[in-house]
Amino acid sequence: MALTDNIMSFAIPAKNCRGRVVRLGPALDMILAAHAYPPMIRDILAEAVCLTAMLGALLKDEGSQLTLQAQTEVGVISLLACDYKDGALRGYVEFDRDRLASQPLESSLMALFGKGYLAITFDLPEPRGRNQGIVPLEGASLAEAVQNYFFQSEQIPTLIRVAVDETDGRISAGGLLVQHLPEGEEGRERLHVQLDHPEWEHVEIMGGSVRAAELTDIALPLEDLLWRLFSESDEVRLLSGKPCVKGCRCNEDHIRDVIARFPKEDKEDMVDEAGNIAIDCAFCSKTFMITRASLNN
Repeated sequence: MALTDNIMSFAIPAKNCRGRVVRLGPALDMILAAHAYPPMIRDILAEAVCLTAMLGALLKDEGSQLTLQAQTEVGVISLLACDYKDGALRGYVEFDRDRLASQPLESSLMALFGKGYLAITFDLPEPRGRNQGIVPLEGASLAEAVQNYFFQSEQIPTLIRVAVDETDGRISAGGLLVQHLPEGEEGRERLHVQLDHPEWEHVEIMGGSVRAAELTDIALPLEDLLWRLFSESDEVRLLSGKPCVKGCRCNEDHIRDVIARFPKEDKEDMVDEAGNIAIDCAFCSKTFMITRASLNN
């Protein structure tokens, strides 16, 4: 397996835990390159994309989608959006450059987002459909905010660690997600109130010992990282690996299909003097020119 742009699923059967570990490299670089993000914004988007990869890897059905979105009222960042579908990742950030310039080099999550909310949406095949959880955007990092989401919305003891690194102008990110699901992933009652359960305490300590340099080390295989963290006292079972790619689903056919759903009057309002409709994609920073004639209206 390649050492970057991959997700590894694993389980620790003796402790009733499951998890995901991810490392991103070129795919993340491509996502970040779509916009000229300042370093502080770039790094928080890299963290968000890494989190999205780990959460998306929890989905089992092909065609399922995971969306992570943070919206704020008075923050430097007004909107952060990322999603994952079948290994394809994308993400972008809207922010105020003038307000960012007034921030210290090491800004807190509260300073960047202000009062905001984190929404995590699972879009699953029918009949299950959409499931969304919303929690306050609180904690020292986005990773901690997502960790809080699992405790508050899903009531699952969860440990999440994410690190971002820049070396020679290239960005890499790595993340670890471990969850305690004793007895209960398939229909039985979860031990969600026992955060001090000995099984979970042990795994939480071992997983929490991971160093940022280990998560982002592109020379360290994910399998070796897991064995280094957990295998001294427990069997780590590697379940599956999945590659990640930078994926934006915008294309002219999709955009025409969306525009075609609008009333004729609305479509006419979109057309410029040259007879085109210009559509910008925030994710990949491309502009698509759709001609009136191609809409067949």
